[in-house]
Amino acid sequence: MPPATPSRPHRDDWRIAAGGLAGGVLLWALGVHPRLASDPVVLWPASWAPLLPLTVAVLCEPLRRLRPRLGLLIGTAGLALDTVTLGNLATLVLYTDLVYAAVLYGGPATARRIPWVTGMLTVLCGVVPAALWRDPQGLLIGVGVGVVAYAPASTAWVVRNHRDAAEAARLRAEQTALLAEMDRAQAVVRERARFARELHDVVANHLSAIAIHSTAALSLDDRKTSRNALGVIRENSVVGLAEMRRLIGLLRDSSGDHEPAASPTLDGLGALVDGARANGLDVTLDAGHDGVPAPVELAAYRIVQESLTNALKHAAPGRVHVGLDERGGILYVRVSSPYRRGDTPRAPGSGSGLSGMRERTALLGGTFEAGPEDGLWTVRATLPLSQGDPS
Repeated sequence: MPPATPSRPHRDDWRIAAGGLAGGVLLWALGVHPRLASDPVVLWPASWAPLLPLTVAVLCEPLRRLRPRLGLLIGTAGLALDTVTLGNLATLVLYTDLVYAAVLYGGPATARRIPWVTGMLTVLCGVVPAALWRDPQGLLIGVGVGVVAYAPASTAWVVRNHRDAAEAARLRAEQTALLAEMDRAQAVVRERARFARELHDVVANHLSAIAIHSTAALSLDDRKTSRNALGVIRENSVVGLAEMRRLIGLLRDSSGDHEPAASPTLDGLGALVDGARANGLDVTLDAGHDGVPAPVELAAYRIVQESLTNALKHAAPGRVHVGLDERGGILYVRVSSPYRRGDTPRAPGSGSGLSGMRERTALLGGTFEAGPEDGLWTVRATLPLSQGDPS
């Protein structure tokens, strides 16, 4: 990829032009010329004539980056003029630089054509004179053309390829760094979402129970009822505090392994249901499962836990049923609770419980539904057993 075309000549190009002019004038003043006035090709033997093509070449140098192809065309005309004079070595040197710049800074088509054209001229200018004159020394003309034209063109082509390769490598490195940063940001977002789900599912259950039983303790003037409510409040406070400490410990862990040391399993559903009963829910459990993967176990446990929390806050009086069934490589989770439209929640909620359950199910490639059905609020989740870690 060529660099952007500059709006004005580069200062180094002015320096090259000034150096070429100074060197050419010095050689002219010393009378150093590549040809003699008696040579057949010298059609303009005046001593000052070499200064004209030298001036043309010098004026082309500021165009070497700005308009490289135009500079080469004008420079070629100046070199042709130089060949019919006594000549000046500085003109030849400046012309080689124009060829080099045309390949290095020109467009892709120009960069491809110039080495090919100069290579063909080198061959023709060596073979044709040698064949016509039947003298091997005619090959020296081709050597001269190769030194002046093909050598700088091929050198610039190699440099251009290396420059383009370096630029491509830089762009790939930047793209890789950008993708890595995007992956890191997405990983942080996923981790934060996972901890948010854990925090909501674990702590909301206990806080909801605390809110409901504290309301009962404040509203009923019954010492025994108040004492029982305070006992439930204390138990939920202790368990909730322990869970909070566990999650805070995971957040502070710098080892990179943020999975809970002992994630809840489906074997703990009995204790979860017993806790819901202690909080005042009439819950039945019907669980049938065998060999469920750990990610699916955690998701199913949290879905049941959040559903019981919602039932504690929103359900009408009646029985809550929890059912788990494993069939055909899929774990079916169903939690139903009595539902009456218009009932006021017994405890405030964040409104993120359903979205958290839906996210857990989606991460495992399953399906999730929740809504009223035949007087019941029913939560349904299907969790494929062959999916990976939901985190």
